[in-house]
Amino acid sequence: MIRRLFAGIGTNVLLLGIVSLLTDLSSEMMVSILPMYITWLGGTAFVVGLTGGLGDSISSLLKVFSGYLSDRTGRRKPFVFFGYGASAVAKLAMALAGTWGQILGFRAVERTGKGLRDAPRDAIIADSAASEARGKAFGIHRTMDTVGAIGGSLMALLLFWVFGLRYETILLASAIVAFASLIPCFWIKDVRREPQKRGPNLDPRALPRELRFFVFVATIFALGNFTSWFFVLRARDFFLTQTDSQEKAAAIAIGLYCMFNVVYAAFSIPVGILSDRIGRRRILLAGYTLLSITFFAFAFFQSVPTFVIFFILYGLIYAFVEGAERAFVCDMAPEHVRGTALGTLHTAIGLVALPAGIIAGVLWERIDSWAAFVYGGSMGLIAAALLMLGMRTLPTSGAPACTTTGNEPANRTQPG
Repeated sequence: MIRRLFAGIGTNVLLLGIVSLLTDLSSEMMVSILPMYITWLGGTAFVVGLTGGLGDSISSLLKVFSGYLSDRTGRRKPFVFFGYGASAVAKLAMALAGTWGQILGFRAVERTGKGLRDAPRDAIIADSAASEARGKAFGIHRTMDTVGAIGGSLMALLLFWVFGLRYETILLASAIVAFASLIPCFWIKDVRREPQKRGPNLDPRALPRELRFFVFVATIFALGNFTSWFFVLRARDFFLTQTDSQEKAAAIAIGLYCMFNVVYAAFSIPVGILSDRIGRRRILLAGYTLLSITFFAFAFFQSVPTFVIFFILYGLIYAFVEGAERAFVCDMAPEHVRGTALGTLHTAIGLVALPAGIIAGVLWERIDSWAAFVYGGSMGLIAAALLMLGMRTLPTSGAPACTTTGNEPANRTQPG
């Protein structure tokens, strides 16, 4: 059973999964408390949205360049290692910060590390897995990543509620785990290829038309899929009215976030395998539609059972969308520009993270929290409609749509 599960999956995928597991253990220890820490330091909902979006938007500027340079140089591992390293250093700096303004700045630096590593890392995963198992490879990676996220949010809950540690101490523990995540990177091997003297073309217009259309649709979806911090704040505010205790309300909100990560991890591999069988676009259409339904419901229904259901559905959305979007781009991109294509996706999505967070924060403050979720649900509905309209031009199956071209290098070697 285990051998069958990992058939077609290279060692690099498992090593990167371990790195991501530890990194997300660290990151979710931080993210689980950060929105509440920001408000504790005097930040508003607008500041929460700004902090959640600014870092992703800044880091996104690096993603297409790191993907492009990894294609151009034929090396991907250095970008992965230094990206994870930069994030670890920034987390240590956040543990020493004392104002929400400093948190905002160091969060941007931490996300810059993510910008360096994401596209080259995903390209290594795609290069290391058999084409017929690519969806499964991304599903396995996302599952290990999310297992770390579960552990991180549970650890934050344990340290905060059981041991009563301060926010700053939890952030320091997060930084220590982040540095430990660098250790498996030393065993990762590049799937080497000769440097391309003429490069791939950095201009996104050089990518296949159907790929560019899908990146546009994914960007519309991301414009509505604002930071999960607003879900945590919404839950905390509701349970504060039920318990009259800041600590209990915060602990319940963190617990719900843990449940979100459990659902995300549990369904990532099955959904990845399903996308290999029935096609990415069907999986993505389901995910986009589910986001719209969940956000609209989150806007208008508030009770203990509905909050449990909403966080479960939120985890399903990520299981359906995260891995499938990346695998779909790899299906449509010629192999020699795969890093550039993934970087383009990451950059486009990341660039709208800032306006998404700001819009949600402004709606939250100027109207009410429900307005932010109505906005997000509307954008998810538009993305689902666009994907349906474009289904005739997008690939039907999960198999690669264009994996070879006459311009691809002929001297690709095995990992080493």
